[in-house]
Amino acid sequence: MGRLRCGVIGVGRMGRHHARVYAQDAAVDFVGVVDRDPARASGITEEWGGRAFESVDALLAHGVDAVTIATPTIHHRDAAERLLGAGVSCLIEKPLAPDVTEAAAIAEAARDSGAVLQVGHIVRYDPVMVAIRSLPDIHPRFIEVDRISPMTFRSVDVGVVLDMMIHDLDVLLMLLGAEPEDVQANAVCVVGEAEDVCNARLTFPPNLEGLRCVANVTASRLAMKTERKMRIICEDAYISADFVARKVTVVRKTANAAQLAEVRAQLAAGADLSSVDYLNLVQVDDLEIGSAEPLKLQIDDFLDAVRTGRHPMVDAQAGFAAVRTAERIVDSARAAGARMV
Repeated sequence: MGRLRCGVIGVGRMGRHHARVYAQDAAVDFVGVVDRDPARASGITEEWGGRAFESVDALLAHGVDAVTIATPTIHHRDAAERLLGAGVSCLIEKPLAPDVTEAAAIAEAARDSGAVLQVGHIVRYDPVMVAIRSLPDIHPRFIEVDRISPMTFRSVDVGVVLDMMIHDLDVLLMLLGAEPEDVQANAVCVVGEAEDVCNARLTFPPNLEGLRCVANVTASRLAMKTERKMRIICEDAYISADFVARKVTVVRKTANAAQLAEVRAQLAAGADLSSVDYLNLVQVDDLEIGSAEPLKLQIDDFLDAVRTGRHPMVDAQAGFAAVRTAERIVDSARAAGARMV
């Protein structure tokens, strides 16, 4: 396929950026947008071109090959089923759907149509995550993730698990290649009737060596500051990532067997090792972090999948698995006594 005709459904906080990226792509004809707010739609088309359409059906009648769906989550299924049913490929902003029933319906619509469906889990394309994914032979034993920020009153149609934690759930499922065996969680609702703060402890199935990984994940939209951090502990390495500071530090065990045996023997004998420099036993490296815009990388991946017919990095099954894990966390928090809708 050559030039693709692309559009955006919903041009609010995220959709407006999708419109910008499509409009700036020399291999794309930016057809236009659909939004329930005519003034907002007109503002986007005045800035980036294309037309403001009154409905999804009007956009389909005009002709389009691929679209981003960036409406509130509760409207994803309606738009996706009509577009996929017409053979139009869809990039659906995270989360795929508000629950597993609707997520499964969207995934089924994609299978029936044969059109590409990609879910907008943009953290996979963050240069920090790209750097982590480049590391060979990462076998986590413990992962800690913190994603906190002040309340913005955006995406309040869903709780913090589907709004914020879903990013990290997708990354965990990608890194570990499976959904968790066990989920324990608790949550607090403050502003609305959905959870605003949640902590979950996820135990994943054993790897090929029979070792399990445990992940401790916290998400809050009631914090005093913004933090997005991930710490991965492996047998031979420790990875510390700060997504806000755009930094990844890797600490690797480099001491040889004889050195370690000597240190352990001295510790067992009660020796004073306060003068030993721990850094001589390890190697500390800061990874090189790219400067590419994550959204541009995500849309490039989506459009390449549309052109070639290959699977996108985050397909319908990945989006469904993240929603299912999120739902299990919310159910676990309710069972623990959290007062949620």
